[in-house]
Amino acid sequence: MSISQSHIVSKLYSLVWCSSLLSLFVVLLGCGTPTENNGFTQKISSGHNYEVLIERDIRGVPHIIGKRDRDAAFGLAYAQAEDHWELIESAIPFYRGTKAKYIGEEAAVTDYLVKWLDIWATIDANYETHLGPDTRAYLEAFADGINYYAIKFPEKISTDVFPVSGKDLVAGYMIQHLLFYGLDSTLKELNLPTRRRDISKSGGVSIDGLPVGSNAFAVAPIYSEDGATRIAINSHQPATGPVAWYEAHIRSEEGLDAMGGLFPASPTIGVGFNRHLAWGATVNKPDLVDVFVLDIHPKDEMLYEMDGKWLSLEKRDVYVEIKLFGFFRWKAKREALNSIHGPVLRTDHGSYAVRYAGMGEIRQVEQWMAMSKAQNLDQWRDAMKLHRFASFNFVAADSGGNIMFLHNSMTPVRASGYDWSQYLPGNRKELIWNSYLPFDSLPQLLNPASGFIISANQSPFRVTSDPYNPDRSKYRLEDGFPTRMTNRANRGLELLIELGPISESEFSAIKHDKAYSRDSRAGQFISKTISQILEKDSPIRYKKAQKHLSDWDLSTDLENRGAALGTCIIGGEWLAEQAGEPPPKHLSELKRCTDALIAATGKINPRWGDINRHVRGQINLPVAGGPDTLRAIYGLGLEDDGYLTNVAGDGLYYLISWNDEKQQTIRGIHQFGSATLDDSSPHYADQAHDYVNEKLHDPLFDDLHRKKNIIKSYRP
Repeated sequence: MSISQSHIVSKLYSLVWCSSLLSLFVVLLGCGTPTENNGFTQKISSGHNYEVLIERDIRGVPHIIGKRDRDAAFGLAYAQAEDHWELIESAIPFYRGTKAKYIGEEAAVTDYLVKWLDIWATIDANYETHLGPDTRAYLEAFADGINYYAIKFPEKISTDVFPVSGKDLVAGYMIQHLLFYGLDSTLKELNLPTRRRDISKSGGVSIDGLPVGSNAFAVAPIYSEDGATRIAINSHQPATGPVAWYEAHIRSEEGLDAMGGLFPASPTIGVGFNRHLAWGATVNKPDLVDVFVLDIHPKDEMLYEMDGKWLSLEKRDVYVEIKLFGFFRWKAKREALNSIHGPVLRTDHGSYAVRYAGMGEIRQVEQWMAMSKAQNLDQWRDAMKLHRFASFNFVAADSGGNIMFLHNSMTPVRASGYDWSQYLPGNRKELIWNSYLPFDSLPQLLNPASGFIISANQSPFRVTSDPYNPDRSKYRLEDGFPTRMTNRANRGLELLIELGPISESEFSAIKHDKAYSRDSRAGQFISKTISQILEKDSPIRYKKAQKHLSDWDLSTDLENRGAALGTCIIGGEWLAEQAGEPPPKHLSELKRCTDALIAATGKINPRWGDINRHVRGQINLPVAGGPDTLRAIYGLGLEDDGYLTNVAGDGLYYLISWNDEKQQTIRGIHQFGSATLDDSSPHYADQAHDYVNEKLHDPLFDDLHRKKNIIKSYRP
């Protein structure tokens, strides 16, 4: 039996209609349960058959084997639906700007954002022309995999979002990318009660960039003790939720054979490897968003000034449907405005136009696919030259001994002489940029003579040892490249320089290093906290805490007695820096953290392993590492639980190498396991113990290794 596209769509509409009614009406309407499952071949979309096999290994990780790319996409979607259906179902309304319809007013802001940016008009206008037919077939096959799962298991449907389309997936790429480089932060700032920045005048410039988490580093054969090429792929994400890493392997007979991490409802590998190449990504957050202050006509709010003339704002009404309670919903109407700069926000303190990198770009999926299919660094670099990502740093390595760092960005070519970290005058057309720096002009290193590179969200001009770094003097301040250094970058550079040439065990030790560099911003904040003088009448607990802090070795190993106090103090400074706020007062942080620790534990020097915990269901384990260490662990909940629960940082990560005969070795670990939501699954937390013990395993990418470790093989 085969299933036609019209049949699957009609079934889905019938099912979601039934699921939206009260159970009594469901009975009365008699919504059926489809049972079609024709095994090897599913004819669902465009008259094509899907030929795909899913292999589940001993850890439950799916290995998808399809005849064509689109077959593999269908199987990947189906496997994802098995492992995290609820996350996929909740992602689709987020991509469509309809999430508030299902969960209430908390999602109204993001719904408005999607509609204000008019993302769907861009997709509708360009989907058929900007994306090639193979790309569309791949996306639609992935959507079919989700829809087919919904047909097989109608009892799992809780919303009326089905059927899913390829356009939904494109919207996902577009929206997530904007949030990664911080567009939402600019919009939140504009909606504050007062204007937060000055309007720049010609003559002065500065940089404002605040990147966050993730590590990737590589060593070339010339810097490796045994002549191997090595790379660490270690992108930090939340431990759970819609952007937690999910591990999968996808293969076809059309050249696709890649494994790594991706997010629920994503059709492509985000960070990972194939047989000859591996790549890691880190968030970079260069200055990619510009705000223009419009001069509005005093008598007509729909006119704005441009070079001495009055132009009309474009206006459309957008509606956000908001769930109130039960089945009652309310539609909120709000205007959406556009100028020649881009979308416009009206506030009590002004009207602002926003121009951002990647406006109108819908082809990210094609670049991710090209990266996965590349078989060497030259091909991977050609994939990067497609230049369809607005941000992200990348580190890559191949079996030929090549390594590369790329500060990837769609960096606007801006007019000189203005401080682009401030707001810009909106009445000068010459300030409206229309192009980006060419790919070859971006900060990048290919096979530096130093033999190593590291990306840990720092300045792109300090990623290896001098004098081999990209030359800062070649770039203008207007380009907005970040200049900050993280502890992970400082510490990683220190270790790579000190230990080289690097052995296999040293490479792993660098990845799992748990210390703060004394030269890092964190180390300097601790030093100043120790050196400042407490008031004479300060309670004795603060004096003891300061003395205790002075004895801390800046490490976060399990037995450490200074890490609890030290990381708390560092965390306060780190959060302020991330928010772009002034650093807190040193002694105020000492007092705050002392009181918090005593209240939670009765001590100022608890053992770090008793405080820092890795929690999954009934499992509660001590874990070493801390905020902004190379073994990155970010914890919350001290006040409520008496300990910190690991909520972000190291998740899925890999150490990959090729020896001098190009033989590949892969070791990796996931923070929990492949069952992202099912606490009854044996794979809900089967990797948690190995994770805290830093015991990595073979991910079974190789067919021969995997053959002996398959527990289930099936056709959707």
